[in-house]
Amino acid sequence: MAIFGNLTDRLAETFKNLRGKGKLSPADVDGTVREIRRALLDADVALEVVKEFTGRVRERALGDEVSKALNPAQQVVQIVNDELVTILGGEARRIQFAKVAPTVIMLAGLQGAGKTTLAGKLAKWLAADNHTPLLVAADLQRPNAVTQLQVVGEQAGVPVFAPEPGNGKGDPVKVAKEALKFAKQKQYDVVIVDTAGRLGVDAELMKQAANIRKAIDPDEVLFVIDAMIGQDAVTTARVFQEGVDFTGVVLSKLDGDARGGAALSVASVTGRPILFASTGEGLDDFEPFYPDRMASRILDLGDILTLIEQAQKTFDEEESRKVAEKFATDTFTLEDFLGQMQQLKNMGSIKNMLGMLPGAKGMREQLDNFDESEITRTEAIIQSMTLQERRVPKVLNGSRRVRIARGSGTTVTEVNALVNRFEQAAKMMKTVAKGGVPQIPGMGPIPGQKFGGAKQQPKKKGSKSGNPAKRAAENAALAAGVSAKPAAGGSGFGLGSKPGGPSEEELASLQKFLGR
Repeated sequence: MAIFGNLTDRLAETFKNLRGKGKLSPADVDGTVREIRRALLDADVALEVVKEFTGRVRERALGDEVSKALNPAQQVVQIVNDELVTILGGEARRIQFAKVAPTVIMLAGLQGAGKTTLAGKLAKWLAADNHTPLLVAADLQRPNAVTQLQVVGEQAGVPVFAPEPGNGKGDPVKVAKEALKFAKQKQYDVVIVDTAGRLGVDAELMKQAANIRKAIDPDEVLFVIDAMIGQDAVTTARVFQEGVDFTGVVLSKLDGDARGGAALSVASVTGRPILFASTGEGLDDFEPFYPDRMASRILDLGDILTLIEQAQKTFDEEESRKVAEKFATDTFTLEDFLGQMQQLKNMGSIKNMLGMLPGAKGMREQLDNFDESEITRTEAIIQSMTLQERRVPKVLNGSRRVRIARGSGTTVTEVNALVNRFEQAAKMMKTVAKGGVPQIPGMGPIPGQKFGGAKQQPKKKGSKSGNPAKRAAENAALAAGVSAKPAAGGSGFGLGSKPGGPSEEELASLQKFLGR
């Protein structure tokens, strides 16, 4: 996640200095703890949290678990990971549903924290989990707040109870009470009450929120906090806890570029668990909060479990099996490619997904420069094709490609590039589907790779050149496992635009064959 980018970099740099040391001295531990303290303070983590955190890390790092470890540096990383999990709340907690429906969830927080949008995200997430949520427009203060909730509800496919127009008119306590009666009559099993916020904490806000809580006796009161507000997060959380109290925290705007101290402070300071995190602007950019997974992301250890869960929710198992069979039988088409790409988009931000991979810090620059609109352009190109063109790309002659480029608002060059990439990818996936290892342009066979017996080897095609010398050279190159034909726009031997011609390994392979 971008919000922890700087903290992740700082911690990674700190741990890098420990590598290669067979034993850590007290001075090494003190230096490491000092750098961790600076990194956390720069990330706007509350001072009291930093003191407690670094104190525990130092105590454990000087203990037997590190001094007797085979790899002290890895052990220190493990200690930091454990303590990060602790300050993030320890065990993950889910919503406590009422024994008798409806379960009432009240949202509270400052204006601008993203409560209204988050209400829609939570409702959509619950609906996907076979619940029947009802959104309640009890924010009657902020201009157009009721209208905004109605729009969000429509986007989420969830009904909205909004008897008052808002804009300063109406009684939010009365609306909340009526909503509960309405939910029981219509058999909604979850009621999500969106309440008013202020630009700052004041007595009127606290009184109104406390009155709503008293009137509806919610099962959960979720405090929505902007993950980018830094040190103010602790002060705001404490005031809300004293004035209204809450049972859990939701972090919004966790995809921002601020320092992220709120996420590392609020659970520890308030003693209330973080239940959810909002990770983007879309209604699907919303996920349950797992302290252990978040700690792994911060330490650049990846979050494969969340990635797998997102894939399982999005990809249909039967459809994936059919696609795998198409790869193996060489019947995978651009139409199938479009379907797979659309399923991938449904998983959410591809940049966020790539950021969940272990070691994502190493490709931070590539991730920052990743243009997700490329996927939209690719969709537009394929959707501008006829059904025959999608299923049989070989019919795409020059005039068809011009028509497709015009229809998709792209260039013929982009259409050509897409078709070429698709053909290369289909070949590689066919090889993988059959248990082989794909040949990547510019690379020879992988050393040590066994390709099985003669029956499994593809039949080699001979040269068709009319020039005997050229034909002999091309046949020799094919037998050696390299290409004597120059790649488009590049040098020979299938090396693309790599300068200097073929590699020493490829030349040696060819010479060995010619000399045998």
